Amino acid sequence: MKLITFDEGRVGRLDGEDVIELDVPSTRAYFEREGKVGETGERLKLADVRLRAPIQPKKFFHTAGNFADHHDELTAVDWSHPVHKGIVFFQNVDAVIGPEDPVVYPESLTNELDYELELAVVIGKPGKFFGPDEAIEHIAGFTVFNDITARDIQRKEMESGVFSFSKGIDTFCPIGPWIVTADEVPDMMNLAMELRVNGEVRQTGHTSQMRVSIPHLVAYHSPQIYSAGDLITTGTVSGVAAVQPNPFDFYLQPGDVMEAEIEGIGVLRNPVVSWKDAYGEPAPARVDW
Repeated sequence: MKLITFDEGRVGRLDGEDVIELDVPSTRAYFEREGKVGETGERLKLADVRLRAPIQPKKFFHTAGNFADHHDELTAVDWSHPVHKGIVFFQNVDAVIGPEDPVVYPESLTNELDYELELAVVIGKPGKFFGPDEAIEHIAGFTVFNDITARDIQRKEMESGVFSFSKGIDTFCPIGPWIVTADEVPDMMNLAMELRVNGEVRQTGHTSQMRVSIPHLVAYHSPQIYSAGDLITTGTVSGVAAVQPNPFDFYLQPGDVMEAEIEGIGVLRNPVVSWKDAYGEPAPARVDW
């Protein structure tokens, strides 16, 4: 099943090119109620609705350095600290946007805007302190995540060995276009991944390249306490702009269009727009110390 959030916070499931509206206030509530929800009786055409971010999670767990190829290419970046596969941090849930929503380029903050294609795992069952063998019963579905990152800010953050601000800026967390429930994904460790900018392939990878499997990741995060509807990311695949010989030939610019695709999950499309085009005024001056 494909679960969507559409228009002004309505929830539905896809039936071909139709949307069946569900009688539940949010997709997070859908998982909190273990999917035991009815239908409103309304049926709409998918082409006639506006897709939103498929879920607004309570917590968003972030994983870094998990894909082997990406881990290897990170050695080419002059970080002050290595990016180990065990790095975990929280994403800013208020930065979540949905399909076709613009990523707003904050020119006063960064000129090194990068993309990172990731698979996001949706938690369907609360829990804590469990092992990989028990993790499957907590995995409810999957969606696509594009981890937008300001690399110049990240480079400064890495002097302390951590990063958060660089990834949590407003609009830097696109997810979507929907949630595919776990029963429709026969093998979560066998999915092709590709990110394109203006139709040009920038990132390619495969979930089989993870150094830590999805069930192990889910178990690893569990001491931090899961709520239904939480998200966990898997880390990104190779090909980000920051590792290229001349990253400035690859960093995102206003006018670019990103398409983040994962086999069996979907395509998440987001344009990049300037601050002025988004808000009608110049970007505010950066506050620093």
